[in-house]
Amino acid sequence: MLSTKLHSLSSHRRVAYLPIVEQKFIKTDVEVGSAHLPAPFLRWFTQRGWSPRAHQLELLSTAQAGKSVLLIAPTGAGKTLAGFLPSLVDLHERGRPAPGSAERLRGVHTLYISPLKALATDIERNLKTPVEGIGLPVDIQTRTGDTPVSKRKRQKSAPPDILLTTPEQLALLLSHGDSDRFFGGLRYVVLDELHSLVTSKRGHLLSLGLARLRRIHPDLQTIGLSATVAWPDDLRRWLVAQDVSDPPPMSEIIEVAGGAKPNIQILKSDDRVPWAGHSAKYALPEVMEAIKRHQTTILFVNTRSQAESLFAELWKSNEDSLPIALHHGSLDVGQRRRVEAAMQAGSLRAIVATSTLDLGIDWGDVDLVVHVGAPKGASRLAQRIGRSNHRMDEPSEAILVPANRFEVMECEAALEANYLGHQDTPPLSDGALDVLCQHILGMACADPFDAAALYDEITSAAPYQNLDWETFEQAVDFVATGGYALRAYDRYAKIRRTDEGLWRVANPRTAQQYRMNIGTIVAANTLTIRLIRARRRGPVRGGFPLGTIEEAFLESLTAGDTFIFAGRTVRFEAIVEQDCLVTDAETEDPRIPNYGGSKFPLTTYLAEVVRGMLADPERWKDLPDQVADWLRLQEERSVIPPPDRLLIETFPRGRRHYLVAYAFEGRLAHQTLGMLLTRRMERAGARPLGFVASDYTLCIWAHGDLTAMIEDGSLDLGTLFDEDMLGDDLEAWLDESFMLKRTFRNCALIAGLIERRHPGQEKSGRQVTISTDLVYDVLRTHEPDHIVLKATRQDAATGLLDVRRVAEMLSRIRGRIMHKPLDRISPLAVPIMMEIGRERVAGGTDPLLSELAEELEMEAFGIGQAPSEGRT
Repeated sequence: MLSTKLHSLSSHRRVAYLPIVEQKFIKTDVEVGSAHLPAPFLRWFTQRGWSPRAHQLELLSTAQAGKSVLLIAPTGAGKTLAGFLPSLVDLHERGRPAPGSAERLRGVHTLYISPLKALATDIERNLKTPVEGIGLPVDIQTRTGDTPVSKRKRQKSAPPDILLTTPEQLALLLSHGDSDRFFGGLRYVVLDELHSLVTSKRGHLLSLGLARLRRIHPDLQTIGLSATVAWPDDLRRWLVAQDVSDPPPMSEIIEVAGGAKPNIQILKSDDRVPWAGHSAKYALPEVMEAIKRHQTTILFVNTRSQAESLFAELWKSNEDSLPIALHHGSLDVGQRRRVEAAMQAGSLRAIVATSTLDLGIDWGDVDLVVHVGAPKGASRLAQRIGRSNHRMDEPSEAILVPANRFEVMECEAALEANYLGHQDTPPLSDGALDVLCQHILGMACADPFDAAALYDEITSAAPYQNLDWETFEQAVDFVATGGYALRAYDRYAKIRRTDEGLWRVANPRTAQQYRMNIGTIVAANTLTIRLIRARRRGPVRGGFPLGTIEEAFLESLTAGDTFIFAGRTVRFEAIVEQDCLVTDAETEDPRIPNYGGSKFPLTTYLAEVVRGMLADPERWKDLPDQVADWLRLQEERSVIPPPDRLLIETFPRGRRHYLVAYAFEGRLAHQTLGMLLTRRMERAGARPLGFVASDYTLCIWAHGDLTAMIEDGSLDLGTLFDEDMLGDDLEAWLDESFMLKRTFRNCALIAGLIERRHPGQEKSGRQVTISTDLVYDVLRTHEPDHIVLKATRQDAATGLLDVRRVAEMLSRIRGRIMHKPLDRISPLAVPIMMEIGRERVAGGTDPLLSELAEELEMEAFGIGQAPSEGRT
C-alpha cells in the first residue's frame, strides 16, 4: 500500500518540518519552503506520524511555479506521491464541481502514463489511500487494453479527474475529434518509469502524443519519474517542447541521493556451474532453500520460456507445497490479475516472473529477489532488485544465479556496477519513421490538419526534432497514396486533401481500422490456448482460457504432443479457428514453448567490465574456484582475451576447422558479424559451413584449414574484420536476408501499410506474412527509397542487427587482432562449442548434451578422462 510505503520513507525525517508536523490541529494552509501545502494534507501526514520528504515538497514547489520537472530517486523514495502531489493539491483547491455542471465535464485534469497495465492498476489502488484519507473530491480511473468497452465509453462522456493509462490508449484518445474537449482542462502529465518509456517505439509514439497535448494545452506541465537514468539530460529534453535554441530547452531536475545499499549475493552452489545454457537447474536446491527462508520471493528471468521452465522445475522440488505462482505476458489477463492480487495480499511465497513485474509496482511483503540468469544490464538489475523491501531506507535483498560460467563473470560485473551506482540505460534515438506514419494518420482521424502546422508540432517532440521536411512530406504522401509504387491502389489512399489544402481521413472505415491497429507492439502470430476436459468428436467450442501461444511453436506439434504452459502440463489436441485446444496431461518430458524475441542484449558497459575481469588475474579470486581454474587453464593452453584486443582462436576438430572470436559485444552484434564474416570467408575460399553466436563469443566452422589460410596470408584477419564490411557486404546481405523481410513486416504493420485487424475479421499471421512479402518485393524493385523500407533499415540497424555496436567494435579492434592457432579446442571455447551441440541435437535429451560436454572437456584439457569436479 502507498501508505505503508510512505511510513517507511518519512517517519524518521522530521528535522526540517518538525514545528509544522507536530501541531495537533492545522486549520490553515501552510507554506513549507516555497511549496504551498494545504492544511488537510499536513493533517493527513500528522495523523500518521509522517512528514513529507524534502524532494516531494521541492517537486510540488517546482510544479506550482509552472515548470516541468524530472525526479530521479532511488526505489522506495516516494516518487509516486511526489508525482501526484501537485495534481492532488490543485484538485483540492478547485473543490468539487456540481454533478453534470460544465465545470465537471471540462475534461481530464491529470494524465498518468505507465509502461505496464499492471503498474497503472497498482497505482490506482494505492493512490486511493491518500485521496480517501485526505477526503479529496477526486475521481481516479484506469484505462488500458483490459478496460471494458462500456467503461471506456463512460470515461469519454464523463472524464475522470485523474486518468491512469498507457501510450497506446493516449494515441487512441487523441485520434477522436473530441480530444480537444477531453483534454481541454489537462494540467499535468505524470510519466512513470520514464527511462523505460522513452527509448522504444512506444516512447516515440508517446512523444508525438505529448506534442499534440501541448498544442491543445500550451501550458501543459510534465512530471517524469525514474529510478535508473544514465543520461538525465536526454529525459529532461524529452519532457518539454523542443525548438532551435541553443542550449536546447530542458525541464527542471530533482535528484535524490542516498537510499540503503542493496545486499546482493551471487549464489554459491556445491554443484558444477554448467558450460552453457540458461536454465540454472544446478542451483535449484539452493534457490528453494532461499525461498523457504523468506516471506515472499520474486524470481526474475529474462524470457517467457525460462519462466515456464523454472516454474515447472520448482514445482518438482516443492516438497513443502509452498504457494508458488507464475506471471508473464502470454498468460490470460484473469490469471495475471489473480496472481497480482495474491501477491498484494501476501499469500504467495514465490512468484516466477519476466519483465511484466520488474517496474515500480509495490508488491507488499516481498523481501527477496532472485535473478536466475545474468541480468544483461546494470540498470535492469537495479530496477528488479528494487522490488525487494520496496523502501528507500531498507536494503533490498537479492541473489544472482548465473546459468553458466561466462554468466558468473557477468553477474560479478553487474554486482560491481550496482554497488558503484552505475547506470547503463540506452540514450535517446531518432524517432522511428513507421511510428511517424501511424501518427500522421491518427491526427487526420481526429481533425483535418495543415501539413506545415503538423510538421512544427511533430518536430517539437525530442525524438523528431531533427526530422527534415522532405522526409515528413514523404511520410504524408505515403499515408495519402501508399507511395509511388502503390499509388494506383485505392486501398492505400487513407487521407485526402481538401479544397482548403487540409488533409482529412479518406472515410470513416479507415479511421475505424486505424483505431483497431493502433500501437507499436507487434506481437508474434498467436492463438488462444483453451483448456478442455477431453477431446470429443465433432467441433469443440469454449474451454478455459490459459493465455496465448505463438503459431510458430504450434506448427512444430502434432496431436498428442505435450508441453508446459501457465505452470501446467497440457496435451495438444487441435486448432479450431483462432483457438489451440489442450487437455491436462502427465508426462516426464513435456516441451517448453518457444517465444520469438524477448531476449535482452548484453549492455556495452557490462561487456567492458567482463573483458577487464578476464584480463586481470587478481580479480579471479572473487570467482568460484571452478571458474577461476577454468581461466587459469585457458591461460596455460591458449591465451586470455586482452581487454583492448580481439582474440581469434583457430583449431581443428574432426573434419572441420573452427574460428572462435572473443568479442563480448552481445548476441545480436555477433550474429550480424557472423553473417558478414561468412560471406567474406566464402569469397576467400575458406568454405564456411555455419556459425553460432552467444553474448560473449562467435564461432564459425568451415571445411577449409583456417589456421593454415591465416598463416599463409590467403585469409587476412585485418581484411576479414575491416569496417568496410558494413558497406556493400551489409547491403548485399540485407537484400538477400529473410530477416529483413521479418523486420519489414513489423514496420509495415506499425506504419499502417498492412493491417492485421479489420472490422469483423482478423488476418492470420500467415496471411499477414504473405501480404508483406509481396509488398516488400514490389517496393524493393520499384521504389527502394520507400519510407517503410527506410524505416526497416533504420530498425534493423539499431535492433535486429545492432550495426552500431558492430561498427564500434570493428573500429576498436582495428590493427589489434591477436591470432592464436591451436591443435585442439581451448577451455574458453567449450561453451560456444556446446551451443553448436545444442543446435545439432535439437529435440534430443540431456544425456546427449552431457555426453558432448564430457567429450569437449577431455579435448580442451588434453586428458584421457573427464576432469575432476575440483579442477573444473
